Amino acid sequence: MLLGTQRVNAQGRLEIGGCDTVALAQEFGTPLYVVDEAELRARCRAYAAAFADRYPRNRIHYASKALLNLAVARIIAQEGLCLDTASYGELFTALRARFPAARINLHGSNKLAPEIELAVRRRIGHITLDNFGEIQLVADAAAAQQRPVRVLVRVAPGVDPDTHRFISTGQADTKFGFNILDGSAMEAVRRALASPALRFDGIHFHVGSQLLDTVSHEEAISAAVDLMAQIRATTGALCHELNIGGGLGVRYLSTHEPPSLETYAERITGALRSALARHGLPMPVLAQEPGRSLVAEAGTTLYTVGAIKTVPTLTAPGSRTYASIDGGLSDNPRPQLYEAVYEVIAANKADRPHDRTLAIAGRHCETDVLIWDASAPELEPGDTLAVQTTGAYNAAMASNYNKFLRPAMVLVGDDRADLIVERETPADLVRHDCVPARLKAGART
Repeated sequence: MLLGTQRVNAQGRLEIGGCDTVALAQEFGTPLYVVDEAELRARCRAYAAAFADRYPRNRIHYASKALLNLAVARIIAQEGLCLDTASYGELFTALRARFPAARINLHGSNKLAPEIELAVRRRIGHITLDNFGEIQLVADAAAAQQRPVRVLVRVAPGVDPDTHRFISTGQADTKFGFNILDGSAMEAVRRALASPALRFDGIHFHVGSQLLDTVSHEEAISAAVDLMAQIRATTGALCHELNIGGGLGVRYLSTHEPPSLETYAERITGALRSALARHGLPMPVLAQEPGRSLVAEAGTTLYTVGAIKTVPTLTAPGSRTYASIDGGLSDNPRPQLYEAVYEVIAANKADRPHDRTLAIAGRHCETDVLIWDASAPELEPGDTLAVQTTGAYNAAMASNYNKFLRPAMVLVGDDRADLIVERETPADLVRHDCVPARLKAGART
């Protein structure tokens, strides 16, 4: 499965953005995150175009939790998208990248005072309210700075999507937002409308991630529009914006078939128009927050193959071959967190049949297996392995477990590679460590 600008060159090696991935591994080291700039920009443009053709009153926010650094923020800004942030760090990064503040939203189920204060002070586009205590916190911050704040109310539509339970967020039993069914959502809207420091603009929901159909979104849109009608009937207020979150799935495996952007847009806008017509409501701005569907397939992670061993299997006659790589859990925790799956290409043997099945093992002191049943050619120590569709939630979730160094990241395109995140150094691992004076005396011998 070749993605974006990937191709196999005359030397039988994998190229991305015109750059030989084996050469990238040699120059920048491994593990190495590679971002295909042309593919990222193309996904942004295709997503925006699919909805612009069907529902002109739309706004696309990139969900920065998928992948955010200064360079990615600049690309998203240049493509004219808005930005969804969910922490002080994400908001700070966006502002440091000079992302237009009016195009930034702030989310979070337990926002802290510094996040709210920064958002209000920098006059970002919206703050999405998630709990009753937060309504007062945001109102107080806005009043203190004498800057009324535009807000959305996040609601739980009571839809249980078809995805892994660890990335499902739209059901009734969730930590996110205000429940529609028990009346909490309506009460939150009333409180937002009653505050002179808040400007209520509409409602927001998110049903889950890596969704390979549109059913959950269509059901949630229906529930949200029902709430919009209730809001108008009981308060007279109109929802000027409906934010339906993100969640559209991507191709982690060749067998994954998410809806095309055109099909997705057709079904989403059709469901919204139908629900609005049912209640006689005017068209709100349709806002969305795609993350994975914009950046995942633009990302590839390069590793170097090390130890290879074949062991007998315990559950059936036969054996399993483990090919160990120089990364794993610390640069991609998703398989351990919620059983994420991937495909690989042997980057220096990309023209050979990938006709063997083996496990790609990470280096960590756990059952760290990145892929249990990967298809690859015969591998040898020193081979370069490319794991596909790693643009979303890999670098974002990376850690220093086992004191590993977080990888570097390069942006490739037009036959050039630019470093956009430096590899950590051993000094970075202890940069913030402090030794109390009482421990600085000589150690016992």
